Amino acid sequence: MSQRDMACSNQVPRVLSGRYRIERLLGAGGMGVVYRARDLLQEQLGDSQSDVALKLLGENIALAPDGCALLFNEYALVRQLCHPNVLRMHNFDIDTEHHCAFIVMEHLPGPTLDRLLCERPLGLSLSELREIALPLLDALAHAHQRGVLHGDIKPGNVMLSETGVRLFDFGLGQSEAGVLKGLAPLSRTHFGAWTPGYAAPELLAGAPLTRSADVYGAGCLLYELATGKCPLIAPCPGALKHLPRATGPEKPRQLPPVFWRALQKALALDPAARSISIEPLREALSETKKWWHFMK
Repeated sequence: MSQRDMACSNQVPRVLSGRYRIERLLGAGGMGVVYRARDLLQEQLGDSQSDVALKLLGENIALAPDGCALLFNEYALVRQLCHPNVLRMHNFDIDTEHHCAFIVMEHLPGPTLDRLLCERPLGLSLSELREIALPLLDALAHAHQRGVLHGDIKPGNVMLSETGVRLFDFGLGQSEAGVLKGLAPLSRTHFGAWTPGYAAPELLAGAPLTRSADVYGAGCLLYELATGKCPLIAPCPGALKHLPRATGPEKPRQLPPVFWRALQKALALDPAARSISIEPLREALSETKKWWHFMK
């Protein structure tokens, strides 16, 4: 069966692999579609917690020659991680009857950060920002320590569940060491899936994904949590060298100087000037707790 044949048809079946009954659509992005489903096998075994989430390829990506390999690559990447703030994946499956590949993930009710930001257009207080950002940076630091790059840090890929913050959607992610053992090399450039406003300028210019690019995306997200808006519109490919070096986003009023200096490094448009990693960025934010208590 070819990878193209493993793409679901436009009509999504009600039950996949004779086990997962689709309940409703949860969300759709540029590369995937996620449904809430019930695991019928778990129900038969008496498990009351049978809700799961199924990720299928989006219609356009499903038609790409390496679309299904990209979906499996996401599953294989996240399988390298074990962190309470990373959404867990249970397994990768293929419904042979409907020629459909999908990922089975944990289902956790809760809004994503983009919904929260719609409700808080002026941003969050420092204490609220810390409550969300510290576990998020913990998760991203863990991924980098395991050699996994996310590639698409943005509000829509961070969930506020009842049990805490969850980072998800590693569909654009890559292994820092290169190709994971047993997986084919994949190119994401032809999907054109980098998110403007959060993608590092070098990614838009065709450079490979790096830790530094993840740092830039995290910096944009943190700035948006503080102000309610992105720090800037990402420049067009090739335009980086023409940007005035003195320009930059204004300091959010609630951020203490020690964290603002760290965040400015993360937001540097030139990757050579982005002289900070996730761990020191997190440490600088953690230090704000002492500052906040002093200011009170």
